[in-house]
Amino acid sequence: MARPRIRHVQQELLDSTGTKPKSRRGGKRRGAGRPPKGERAGSPHKKRPSFKSSQPLHIVLRVLPVMGQLRRRSVFRALRQASLTVATREDFRIVHISIQQNHVHLLVEAQNKTALSRGMKAFEISAAKRMNAALKWKVRRRGKVFEDRYHSEIIGTPRQARHALAYVLNNWRKHKQDRGAVERTWMVDPFSTATAFLGWKQLQGQSGGWKVRETYEPMVVWEPRTWLLKVGWRKHGLLDCYEVPGMNLLARIQRVRL
Repeated sequence: MARPRIRHVQQELLDSTGTKPKSRRGGKRRGAGRPPKGERAGSPHKKRPSFKSSQPLHIVLRVLPVMGQLRRRSVFRALRQASLTVATREDFRIVHISIQQNHVHLLVEAQNKTALSRGMKAFEISAAKRMNAALKWKVRRRGKVFEDRYHSEIIGTPRQARHALAYVLNNWRKHKQDRGAVERTWMVDPFSTATAFLGWKQLQGQSGGWKVRETYEPMVVWEPRTWLLKVGWRKHGLLDCYEVPGMNLLARIQRVRL
C-alpha cells in the first residue's frame, strides 16, 4: 500500500490547480490605505504614464492652507525667482505659469519622465524656499509648501493644446479673480504669463503685445519648442481674453480627439 503523500505547509495554501484560491473574507476596510497628506487628496500615487518629448504637459500644484492667498506680489516674485532657477535646464522648460488663490498652473515641456521629475523637484524646492520667506512671519517658516503630489496631464493633440492654453491663461476668469481691485484694470491675468502670450484675438493686427506698467516684472519662461504649443493649437482658433474655461475642461482634455 502506497504511503500518502505529505504536502508541504505552503502547498496547503494552494488549490488543486496549483493556484491560490480567492479569499471569501476581507475586502476594502473603511479608512484603509495611506491617508492623504493634506486636507485635499492630491494626485493618486500611480506610476506616471510615459510621454514623448513632443508632448507638453499641464501641471497643477496645490499649496497647504497655511500659505494663504497666493495672488500677491511677494508670492509672484518668489515663483518668478523659482522659474529663473530652472531656466538653465535644456531638458525641462516652463512655458507658461498661472498663479491662482491656492494653486499654481504650469505648462511645461520635458525630454522624458526623468527630466520632468528632476525639473519639477528643482522648481518645487526653490519655490517652497522663497514662498516661505515671502510669508514674513516673526519666525521664518520652513518646510513643506505644496500638497502631496502634483497633478499632470499629457497634451497630445492641437485641440488639447488649445484647451490647456485657455485653461491656464484664463483660469483667473474661471475663479472670478478678474473682479479684484487690481485685476479689474487688466485685460489679461497679471499673475500669469498671459502678458507675454501673443496668441490673443485682441492682438490681431498689432505689432506688439499688451502694454503693461513700467514697474511690472513679467515671469521668466521659455518660448515653446513643441509644435503643439508653438503652432499646432492655432488650428482651433486664437484665444479670446474674455473666454471663461469650462468647469470640466481638465476632465475633457484627455477625451478630446481630432
